[in-house]
Amino acid sequence: MGIIQDTVTKGALYGVRILDLTRVLAGPFCTMLLGDMGADIIKIEEPGKGDDTRGYPPFLNGYSAYFTNLNRNKKSIALDLKKDEAKEIFWKMVANADVVIENYKPGTMEKLGLSYEKARAVNPRIIYASISGFGQYGPYKDRPGYDIIGQAMGGLMSVSGWPDSPPTRSGTAMGDILGGLNCCIGILAALKSRDNTGKGQYVDVSLVDSVVSSMETIIQLYLVEGRIPTRIGNRYEFIYPYDSFQAADGWVVIGVGGDEVWRRFCKAIEREDLLADTSLEKNRDRVENHQKLKQAVTEWTSIRTVDSIVELLLSHSVPCAPIYTIDRVVNDPHIAVAREMIIEMDHPVEGKMKVVNCPIKFSDTKPMIRSTAPHLGEHTASILKDFLGMSEEEVARLKVSGAIGL
Repeated sequence: MGIIQDTVTKGALYGVRILDLTRVLAGPFCTMLLGDMGADIIKIEEPGKGDDTRGYPPFLNGYSAYFTNLNRNKKSIALDLKKDEAKEIFWKMVANADVVIENYKPGTMEKLGLSYEKARAVNPRIIYASISGFGQYGPYKDRPGYDIIGQAMGGLMSVSGWPDSPPTRSGTAMGDILGGLNCCIGILAALKSRDNTGKGQYVDVSLVDSVVSSMETIIQLYLVEGRIPTRIGNRYEFIYPYDSFQAADGWVVIGVGGDEVWRRFCKAIEREDLLADTSLEKNRDRVENHQKLKQAVTEWTSIRTVDSIVELLLSHSVPCAPIYTIDRVVNDPHIAVAREMIIEMDHPVEGKMKVVNCPIKFSDTKPMIRSTAPHLGEHTASILKDFLGMSEEEVARLKVSGAIGL
């Protein structure tokens, strides 16, 4: 099923053609966003194998929901890029593309003879993006890179968890997601730069760099104070109370982000005596005496339900929220319905399945799912014939040679 491009479904990136050589998560997440926003994504996969995530759970009637969610709005062409005939096809596509994106280990594309330098010679306007564990240069560039490595060496794991727990990986693959987001931002910036200069460029994104960047003020603590931040649970280093608190039937988070909010909070919980405590007068004092304050707040929350706490504090303009389990996330009327973060898309076998929607909202060029995730090589023949002008005979010959998969 090809990507529909009519006057109603054109996205913000309509007309941008992207050759996607990525697999697993960071790269496919990046191109998923670009595809949702209207770019034409041609996913280049290895014949007979394809993206590894085609075999990742969860499965719906044997078809990977992991793959289906990340690879919507894409066409699949199966090319054996180790074969010269397949490389010729690749270069013909590069000549008429806007972006090439890959997330192989640094040096792999050069070994295949598909480097940025060669791509630029074919198409000076090409934007060539790479996502890797440690980037394309530096002493660690040849190390393998996975999400957990990015979280480990970027510092995130060292401050995630509780004081008595070991370093903890975040509950989702934040290293990969941050890398995918940064690559998406880099590609969009490079497209804008090309509008001004007429020239493409290389975009180099590292998972470790992406995690380091996300650490923001945590790193500043060390740079300014020489103090190595450690695991402090859900408490925030710079504001208090800004933490999770146990209720009678679950957990809530409360974020008292300043002295005005502090006064409203104390009045809401009928503890105005806390306002007279000089050890809690300013935010800096409350951060320093967080243990005493944690106990006081927990005494109040522990005998109340989550919903009653949230309702009361929000009525006093105190930031507060329940800690949702995933079932509540996907059924929440604001998140799932009003903001359309959980929507239906076509499934290759079942007809319909629910997936996570694009988080970027536009007033006019609404991101949308135009097509389901492709079968391996589903669009090989149509791309070769419609995009490159090949005949049926040429396509048949390439199939026999093993250069393509259908």
